[in-house]
Amino acid sequence: EFLQAVKEVLLSVEEVYNQHPEFEKNGIIERIVEPDRVFTFRVPWVDDQGKVQVNIGYRVQFNNAIGPYKGGIRFHPSVNLSILKFLGFEQMFKNALTTLPMGGGKGGADFSPKGKSEAEIMRFCQSFMTELWRNIGPDTDIPAGDIGVGGREVGYMFGMYKKLAREHTGTLTGKGFEFGGSRLRPESTGFGAVYFVQNMCKQNGVDYKGKTLAISGFGNV
Repeated sequence: EFLQAVKEVLLSVEEVYNQHPEFEKNGIIERIVEPDRVFTFRVPWVDDQGKVQVNIGYRVQFNNAIGPYKGGIRFHPSVNLSILKFLGFEQMFKNALTTLPMGGGKGGADFSPKGKSEAEIMRFCQSFMTELWRNIGPDTDIPAGDIGVGGREVGYMFGMYKKLAREHTGTLTGKGFEFGGSRLRPESTGFGAVYFVQNMCKQNGVDYKGKTLAISGFGNV
């Protein structure tokens, strides 16, 4: 997944890159495609039967040249390092190209919240944050939710972060409103897609009225 994403990006910028020999001289490509840091850690937790379970947790950080790292946390059995490097690499461009002063980041674990009790999910989130908290912060790395991680999971992780870091700061986004999250957070992704289409049509002189739209891979929208 990661190598395919890198190849697609390099092919799309090849023409511009070749016009600027200073990019090659300064190793821009090599510095972009490799993450600044990759954290891998075990996440032990106790299920409702009292048995100790162990999952693998990750956090990948890509290029903080313009600001702190920013990207979601994913809990799903398919999570591995290659997938998170691919997602973090793309997140770096998402943030930069939408003019956010942030680098790219992605994290997660091969844990599935599906079929787990509320208490099991809480214990897993708290254990996950026990390992992650040293490497995040409002000026360092700002995680958010993703697949398998909604307001509930972010709330559990934020609660543990506050306890460990002894500070109440905007370290995680996607929290529930009761934890200091934004009231319009659930709708914001959908509004963003609509505003993007409106501006794209305006810039190209196209009227989208009467058009048929195909939406693929719409995630939270």
